[in-house]
Amino acid sequence: MVGLEDAGPGPPVKLAVIGAGWAGLSAALEATQRGHEVTVFEASRSLGGRARGVPVSYQHGPQEHHWLLDNGQHILIGAYSQTLALMKRVGTPSTDLLRTPLTLMYPDGRGLRCPDLSRLATNSIAFNSTLSLLEAMLGIASLPWRVSERWALMTRAMRWRQQKFSCAPELSVADLCAGLPTRVLQEFIEPLCVSALNTPTATASAQVFLRVLQDALLGPVDAHAKSWGLPSHLLIPRTDLGHLFPERAAQALAQAGVTLRSGERAQLTCATAGSTPPGWQVQGEHFDAVILATSASDAIKLLDSTAQDAPENIASHLMAWRRTTQALRYEPIATVYAYAPQARLKAPMLALHSSAQHPAQFVFDRGQLHPAQHGLLAFVVSASRGDAATLQTQVLAQAQAQLGLSLAPVKTLVEKRATFACTPGLERPSASIAPGLLACGDYIAGPYPATLEGAVRSGLSVIHGWIEETT
Repeated sequence: MVGLEDAGPGPPVKLAVIGAGWAGLSAALEATQRGHEVTVFEASRSLGGRARGVPVSYQHGPQEHHWLLDNGQHILIGAYSQTLALMKRVGTPSTDLLRTPLTLMYPDGRGLRCPDLSRLATNSIAFNSTLSLLEAMLGIASLPWRVSERWALMTRAMRWRQQKFSCAPELSVADLCAGLPTRVLQEFIEPLCVSALNTPTATASAQVFLRVLQDALLGPVDAHAKSWGLPSHLLIPRTDLGHLFPERAAQALAQAGVTLRSGERAQLTCATAGSTPPGWQVQGEHFDAVILATSASDAIKLLDSTAQDAPENIASHLMAWRRTTQALRYEPIATVYAYAPQARLKAPMLALHSSAQHPAQFVFDRGQLHPAQHGLLAFVVSASRGDAATLQTQVLAQAQAQLGLSLAPVKTLVEKRATFACTPGLERPSASIAPGLLACGDYIAGPYPATLEGAVRSGLSVIHGWIEETT
């Protein structure tokens, strides 16, 4: 079996994980490897949470297409070391991801195209020098920027490095980057911010943005992730998101004897009110500890039900955590799939000029990623506004105006709570809810925004931090 070696002797914990998204599966894998007894509960029949495959049928003339699309187009980067290491553990081959240097090119040929620095990397070299990487990025890359624009970004990046990529928590990305040339803001800062944080620069957290920038452009080449590329490389899935990790994770867990109960909405109760710590039951079965790995909104609903019959001291813990989580605000992401038989882009991914009438920021050529999906394009509208029908109409007009393509709509998917709004000074809920009751997910307190890496790190850390301390 791939990657779940025996962790050696130690007192096992009987653990329930509620939710089989990327965070919950990560927690289950790590707990299983460390010798704990794990049961996973998932309300849906499909795995992966907000990063999963969705079957779609589409009729074009006499030809009928049956595609497995993603509920949202995701990008990974080489700096996602924990995600890539876990994918490798469950057997995901590196060929399932298209590796390309950091590229934010527009259909007109303008934008950012970093050189491929793989030839400079060795097993021992860490690209943690702002000067070395940005000199290569700004000096060699095919950028249409003036020298003054390049120098402005270079000097600002040097200042961020001197400040150890830290800033006042109340600063927005717009505050952080005030004074940079307009083209640098429009062609580098703004698309990078909205793709990483799914929050506009005016309201996005500068501190979280700096962390992503530091890891993506200046992070070390991680020993576990180096086969996937450099930290700054973009990694675009060549397979559907469900197959990329969740399905393989479920197979690894099944081979390790883990029970995964899908299609079952779990009920949580505080079972032994007088004991210390309290015991917990899921579906009437006792567990030493329970991890809520659902979305934030589903975790709130579950706790509301649980608190009704919990003793007062436990209910107070549940409601305190609930208040912090309830205060989160969310940003939607829409993905508009559209088709034309001969549609093909200059690259697998292009940035788009976004406006109120042309809302998409990126477009992906699914045919270059999945040969069976030739002619299918995926337009991503981060921090989207408006209903699905309006967005679809606007995006099709944008495709005609910016790509010169007349496309037919296939499917528009809107994740209304795709990510939390990553705003300055945001208080995110902790992993600890009450004794024996924990949470993981991309919204839990941590250095990353709502990304796959944030979800995976949260799932791993809840095992490392709490379960291991109690055994």
